[in-house]
Amino acid sequence: MSKEQWIKENLKNGESYAGIILGKDGAPDHHLILLPGKAESVSFEDAKIFAVKTGGELPTRRELSLLFANLKEEFQPNWYWSSEQHAAYSDYAWGQVFDDGGQHGITKSAELRARAVRRIAI
Repeated sequence: MSKEQWIKENLKNGESYAGIILGKDGAPDHHLILLPGKAESVSFEDAKIFAVKTGGELPTRRELSLLFANLKEEFQPNWYWSSEQHAAYSDYAWGQVFDDGGQHGITKSAELRARAVRRIAI
């Protein structure tokens, strides 16, 4: 099956194909799909709620890197929440900026943007 045929059969209206994320620590590889819709000026907790309401989840840090590499044009050059809490600081979560791709720990009460993704296991 060609890539184009796979995309036609697996993507819903408004979704964008980001690519493949390789599984780590025994997790399966998966296709990453960017869902339509966005949230602006939301806390980390509100970003997670937004993602669930759209039928997806916040992307991981690795997934944000893939989105930056392959779908940067779908994002404003601003900060976006990842799904990952900072390991050393419980009141921080990871975010990524879509102007240069940098990732940093940000206080969960900060108001960033959010996008949701879905995954298709390979």
